[in-house]
Amino acid sequence: MADNKEVKSKRDLFSDRMKGKYPDKQFDDDEALFGQINDDYDDYDKRLGEYQGREEAMSNLFTSDPRSAKFLTDWRNGKDPAIALIDMYGEDFVEDMKDPAKREEVAAASKAYAERVAKEKKYQEQYDKNIEETRSTVEKLQQEEGLTDDEIDAAMEFLINIMKDGILGKFSAESIMMALKAINHDDDVDDASREGEVRGRNAKIQEQLRQGRRGDGLPQLGGKNSKPAKKKPESIFDIAKEAT
Repeated sequence: MADNKEVKSKRDLFSDRMKGKYPDKQFDDDEALFGQINDDYDDYDKRLGEYQGREEAMSNLFTSDPRSAKFLTDWRNGKDPAIALIDMYGEDFVEDMKDPAKREEVAAASKAYAERVAKEKKYQEQYDKNIEETRSTVEKLQQEEGLTDDEIDAAMEFLINIMKDGILGKFSAESIMMALKAINHDDDVDDASREGEVRGRNAKIQEQLRQGRRGDGLPQLGGKNSKPAKKKPESIFDIAKEAT
């Protein structure tokens, strides 16, 4: 007997694919789904344009001096770039390094290289330090909040995607709204707390007012005719004071 396996439509398959790519987003309606498709196409066109620009620059480089292609190939294959330059340019390259007229250019290039290496090293050291602190923070958060590895991975992936979009100057409406909710969270909690406190105080005042109108209905034992004693009416200020 053949298995009654559900066959998903192309639309459902594509929707599942989008949900897998963007787990933090909802694609329940066409507006959200096609909006994300449009954003993806914009991103694709931008990346393709950047790739084509780099490809054209490399093509122009190779066309202007075919030896540059050989130099890059040798370098990629593990050859020392300085040796590769000497192999291609011979004594001309060595003489250029000794030429007093080019000494300033060589010194400036050497200085720029040293500064770039030092900056990269500093960034790497800072990254190594920060990533260790992040690991400790994540471990502590998991213990305190009871979070699973999958939940942490999903949160980190979401943050990384926001960082990538930020580098490209892209900020989605969902990211902006989430940031606003996070910024306003403490104020919302304070407002809710104050509202709860006011509601509780008002309820207490209303109860005091009802009791004041109703009285307890019990006779006073020490009274002459066993009639309830008249109670001095309380002002709204007295009731409010008792409620606090």
